[in-house]
Amino acid sequence: MRDFRLFVLGQIVSVAGTWMMVVAQDWLVLGLTAGSASALGTVTALQFAPLLLFTLYGGRLADRYDKRALLTVVNVLSSVFSLALAVLVLSGEVRLWHVYVFASVLGVVNSVEVPTRMAFVGELVGSDLLPNASALSAAYFNVARVVGPALAGLFISAAGVGWVMLVNAASYTTTVVALRLMRGGSAKAPRRGDRVRVWDGLKAAGRFDLAVPLVLVAVVGLFGLNFQLTLPLLAAQVHHADASTFGVVTAVFAAGSLVAALMTTMRRGRPSAGLVAGAAIGFGVLETAVGVVSSYGPSMVLLFLTGGAAIYFAQAANHRVQLGVPPELRGRVLALYTLILQGSTPLGALLVGSLAEHWGVRWGFAAGGLVSLAAGLTAVAAGRRGRTGAVPADSVAREREASEERARS
Repeated sequence: MRDFRLFVLGQIVSVAGTWMMVVAQDWLVLGLTAGSASALGTVTALQFAPLLLFTLYGGRLADRYDKRALLTVVNVLSSVFSLALAVLVLSGEVRLWHVYVFASVLGVVNSVEVPTRMAFVGELVGSDLLPNASALSAAYFNVARVVGPALAGLFISAAGVGWVMLVNAASYTTTVVALRLMRGGSAKAPRRGDRVRVWDGLKAAGRFDLAVPLVLVAVVGLFGLNFQLTLPLLAAQVHHADASTFGVVTAVFAAGSLVAALMTTMRRGRPSAGLVAGAAIGFGVLETAVGVVSSYGPSMVLLFLTGGAAIYFAQAANHRVQLGVPPELRGRVLALYTLILQGSTPLGALLVGSLAEHWGVRWGFAAGGLVSLAAGLTAVAAGRRGRTGAVPADSVAREREASEERARS
């Protein structure tokens, strides 16, 4: 698939640039504020808040307009805004409020880009290859998560923060060029006058076979997927790590995620509800074990497995949701999925952070794992009770045909 190869190539460069930007921006804020943690938290919140506020509308845009054109526009905007911030930094005129403004603006752009990109992958490869393509997307994301920060550290040491931001601005052009080189067109947009409503996506997500994995994602995301907070605390409090050891902890977890992402490329078709619930159970068991084990060697092995289990669960839930809705609703339903997964992050960090502060980070891992385990077992029980009301495998096709028949009449 030439178009998908182009897409992946552009995304690898762009996502690596984004992770370089994350490190450079954090370093810039700490330098401007003499190490203020609250300022750093404010920037993170400003980047994240638009995803909570506008992602559902971004999904509506993805279903309403040509996705390739929409992705081109948002990547051009991201490049322009990143370039503007880089110029301010390189000229020495940057102020903290500039960083706040650019973080907010890029957050708004990302609220459109994320659901559009996820839905566009389905258009490029079709439903049969969607699990494979989605898993490859997770793989390049995890590669970029390791490579990007490492490159950022080298660039900052050699040239400074501003040049890293300039590289990030340039990285968006690879995605734009890749999109414009594609030969295939995006799926046909709705006819003028057709209503594309956010409510239709929410209504579709209320189906039992979609609601269960979405609720499971919400619970596991809230209590279990808080590794940006818990990994540094584990390295510092349990293993008494220096910077190099913390790098090993992060790399081990990312390596497990990468292996799991590659494993899921072999998936064909829509995952069963039992597989999604089973993945949550396995993840819960492993995360709980991380909280119980304190020895460095076994802990690293468990972190590797936990990183893999986290990605395997997220991919299984994603594929269960994506392949359960017709393409014309996919952008809005994926926007809801993104909102649930990412929206649980700040609240979950507060809950787990408070627990870790009072009882230690090992309890943070154990509590997140036990709640995830309980959620998975509850999903299994709910699936058994709701089996009589489950949606048949071909229901999506029949629903779409019925909708088209109503439209013609």
